[in-house]
Formats: sequence, structure tokens, C-alpha cells
Amino acid sequence: MSRLIWCALLFSAVAPAQALRITSGAVDDQVFQRSGTGADIPLAGAAQGAAVEARVLRKFDIVMDWAPLAKVSSGTWSGSLKGVPTGGPYRIEVRVSGSGEAAAVGNILVGDLWVLAGQSNMEGVGDLVDTTPPDELVHNFDMADHWVVAEDPLHNLPGAADRVHWRRNAQGQPERLEGDALKRFVAGRKKGAGLGLPFAVEMVRRTRVPVGLLSCAHGGTSMDQWSPALKEQGGDSLYGSMLRRVRAAGGKVTGVLWYQGESDASPKAAPEFLGKFERFVQAVRDDFGQPGLPFYYVQIGRHVSNQNVAEWNVVQDMQRKAEGSIPRSGMVSAIDTALDDGIHVSTQDHKRLGRQLANLACHDLFPDRAGCAAYQRGPRPVSAVFRDGAVRVTFTSVNGGLRPLGRVAGFTIHGADGAAHPLIFKARVDPGDVNTVVLSIGGKLPEGAALRYGAGKDPCATPRTWRRRCSARCQSNSKAPCRTKNGPRKE
Repeated sequence: MSRLIWCALLFSAVAPAQALRITSGAVDDQVFQRSGTGADIPLAGAAQGAAVEARVLRKFDIVMDWAPLAKVSSGTWSGSLKGVPTGGPYRIEVRVSGSGEAAAVGNILVGDLWVLAGQSNMEGVGDLVDTTPPDELVHNFDMADHWVVAEDPLHNLPGAADRVHWRRNAQGQPERLEGDALKRFVAGRKKGAGLGLPFAVEMVRRTRVPVGLLSCAHGGTSMDQWSPALKEQGGDSLYGSMLRRVRAAGGKVTGVLWYQGESDASPKAAPEFLGKFERFVQAVRDDFGQPGLPFYYVQIGRHVSNQNVAEWNVVQDMQRKAEGSIPRSGMVSAIDTALDDGIHVSTQDHKRLGRQLANLACHDLFPDRAGCAAYQRGPRPVSAVFRDGAVRVTFTSVNGGLRPLGRVAGFTIHGADGAAHPLIFKARVDPGDVNTVVLSIGGKLPEGAALRYGAGKDPCATPRTWRRRCSARCQSNSKAPCRTKNGPRKE
């Protein structure tokens, strides 16, 4: 009998510590979207006692000392930790008021959430070699709905929480990869580097504001597959999955990064691309409840292929026009990137695209930070005037002037039928105006002449760091060798 009493007393002594726990509202590694200078962090759990209190630590420093959080009712509690400042990583501790036992969640960040969406070049198919190192202030809401410290590959489609991303089995049914099969898939990956992590690390470097990434991209997908009209299908649609995950992460984000369009470069889809893209952006803003949500995207770049060349360029041109028709949007070009296969951007140029996207976000969202306001969007053509045997092409939004090394290349003149005319024998930056390129013309311009840059699917329009590789390729594929093929710098 005495032994039974002793066991009962022991259970009674430890029960409060066992009962105190955090059950929802925040998990380890989570990033909370800031509003102004901080965020309110919801917490809920179980406890034995009258009330619970909470505090916030950063390493060994007290950021917010013990303060009342919530009253306990029927063994449960819920409350909101108000005004946790932008920054981290934080440890949030909760205890029954006046007790010494505590429950905690750790590695919490307060900062900016960014959606990564689109097809394979956003998913990331770069070689997993010399990838961007992780940063303690950059976390990822992975496709299995787990918050983790971000590292490439960010996307893991076979193990995703939503069925739309799963592979199909032998019976043609979507099937999630789990257990040892998933571990083997992850361990065997050789591809998976993208622009999301380089973008986030660059934003942290410039602003010191933590970043949370929401990985939602899926290779090979079209605008129709991303249609907002499919959102009611939830996790069986790309749009529905993205919307669900945003809501699971708190419902608000700082912006969207988008890279898609390759799958729409077809005779049927290309002419409709601009309208679909505009409607998509509007639907995202409506469904997120953020009418001014920043939306930055990458113009489709190179593809080593001779199929649907005209349609590829149509999509590129519509993406160029979208920057003017969609408020609070911005585009970066990938026409001069290296590839790690026939269509996918290389790991190293994903880093450059990430920096270029950070230029846009830094300029638009952090104008008070040193250097951010100075960033321009990059060269945007504003006029092309033919006079005295030369075409003068003037650009705006140039960062520091056009500074090519060697011969300027990538410009071509086309007739009304779209055919290229070999007329440009010299191209140079005007020494008196570093925002203007002068193209010397040998011959008469055709009727309905149009000037293009980077025409085709695999043009030689490269940054200066690509001079030697592009030179060799152009000499073997062009009647006019291009010993140093260098277009205007874009960064």
C-alpha cells in the first residue's frame, strides 16, 4: 500500500513538467513575416496551473523578459507574443507562472517571406557543385511543410506534402516517396541548385533582415497548370498548393519570385502568355490579400534547340512588356547565362540571377539602406534612331554605364518578315554617352526594319566573364566571327 502511495506522489510531482508543452503556433526554425519592426507570434499548448508566461532569448541575451502570455483553461492555453523584433535566431521559452520548468521552440526568425514559384529553372536544376553556403538567417519552408535551415536543393517534389508534386507509379497514380526510397533519392541527387538561396543570402547580406523561403516550383509546368481557376483543387493543383502553403506559413509574404515561360513557347500558348501572366499576378495579389505585393520574375533565357524559335522570342518579348503593364513588378534577363544542360541555368549563373533579383528587391523595398536606392533595374531600351549610317540605341536604368570588354555583340536587324539582315559591321558604346550603343550599318535598311538583341533561342549575348567560351561557339556557328562576344553589362 505504501508503494502505491509513493508512486502516486511521484506522478503528482512530475505531472506539471510533463503537461507543460507548446502544441501549435510556432515550431523550431520557423520564420514569421514581419510587419513594421517586428511580428506577433502565436503560441498554444497545454499546462497545469493558472497562467503561463513567456520570454525571448537570442543566444544568451534576453530580448524580451518574462511576461504574462495566457491564462490556462481546462489544461490548455493560447496567446500571442506581441512585438517580437525583426531578427533572430530566437529561443522562445514558456513556463507556468512562477515555476522553474519551461518548454521552448528554438531557432525562430522574424523577417521577410518570399514565395519561389514557376517551373524547373526556379525549382533549380543546377549542378550541386560549389553551391551557395547556408546562412543562419535564411530558412526554408520545404515541400513537406517543415521549416528547416535553407540549403540546396530547396525543392523536393517526390516527398512533398501536396499530391500535385508527386511522381506517378506504375499504375499511373500519384504516389509520395517516403522512407528509405526517399532517403535514397535525396542522397543520390546531383542536380538541384537554384536562385532562391543566392537571392536570400544576398538580401540578408545587404539588409540583415532574415528571410524565409516558401518552395513551390515544379519543373515543366505551363501557365495553364498554374491557373488560379484550379485553386479549389487545393493540393491537387499548383496554384492551390501554393496558396495553402502561404496560409500555413502565416498568410502574408513580402513578395513572389517567379521563373516560368519555357513551357508556353508553343504556337498555341505563346500568343496568350501576356494575358495569362497578368491575370495570374492579379489573382495572387487578390488571394493573398496584398494588392501591392511585389512580383519579380526572370525572363526565359537560352535553350539549345531549333524548335519553336519564334514562339520562344514571343514569350520573351511579352515578359519584357509585362514589366510595364504590371505595377510593382520587375524583370531580370537570363539570355546571357551559362547552362548546366540544354535548358537549365548553371549553378554559378543562378547566383548571378539571385543577385540581380536582390537588386530589384533592395531598391524597391529598402530605399533607406545604404546603397539600395542606387540600384537600377538594368539596361532598358528607350529609343533606336537611324541617322548618318548608324543606329543609336539609348538605354535607361543603367548601373554605372555600359562597360563591355571588347566588341559589343548581340544586336541584329530584321526585315518585316522576321529574317535577319547582316548589316551591322561595328558596334560600340558611345564615348560621349555611356548609356548609348552606336551600331554602324553597311547598306540600306530593309522595309519595316526592326532592331533586336539576343534573337533566337541560343544567341551569343554574354556577360564579360563569358568572353572566351562564347567566342569559340560563335566562331564555329556564324559567318561573322565574334572574337570577343560581349553584350552590354546587365548588373
